[in-house]
Amino acid sequence: MLLDVVNTQNEKVGSVDVRDDVFGTRVHRELIWESVVHANAAKRRGTHATKNRALVSGSGRKPWRQKGTGRARVGEIRNPLWRKGGTVFGPMPRSYDYKLPKRVERGALRAAVAEKVKDGALVVVDELSLAEIKTKAAVELLSRLGVMGKAVLVDVALDEKLARSVRNLPGVTLVQSGRLTAREVADATRVVATRTALERLQEALA
Repeated sequence: MLLDVVNTQNEKVGSVDVRDDVFGTRVHRELIWESVVHANAAKRRGTHATKNRALVSGSGRKPWRQKGTGRARVGEIRNPLWRKGGTVFGPMPRSYDYKLPKRVERGALRAAVAEKVKDGALVVVDELSLAEIKTKAAVELLSRLGVMGKAVLVDVALDEKLARSVRNLPGVTLVQSGRLTAREVADATRVVATRTALERLQEALA
């Protein structure tokens, strides 16, 4: 499969040959779903907490003796059956992250990129860089490339000027090819990758 390579002026300067078994394969949406669910779970803060009977304020003294009063037995006023008592099995701080097989991660990224290639939403450029740190210059660059809305820019080594220029643009992220995830690709409307980054991705996903 041949993909056109353009420059920053959106002029064709060549082409790159990619493998059909990597970027032209069937889109496994179930793998993308698993990877996105895993990424969302890993990003959860998990700082929720409730007070159990050991943490709620109150005395631990037994309110009355065990027998002879005619009232129900009780050990302390902090017990969960009473008002202002502790919570039973409430949420506590924890991590929602879990281990996902590397083959699933690679398969999900391969499927996500293949879907963008199939939809014509992948733009291959010879380089991604700016001469100055300016958000307006980044907007003009993306406009020339036909990128609107959410987009992910992929390069092997990030250009510092470009990174600082696009960080104020909502929905636009600049990612190294070795750190690209299926969630970022699936969430973007357009994917802009350099020729070198695409070749690195092909080596990693083959």
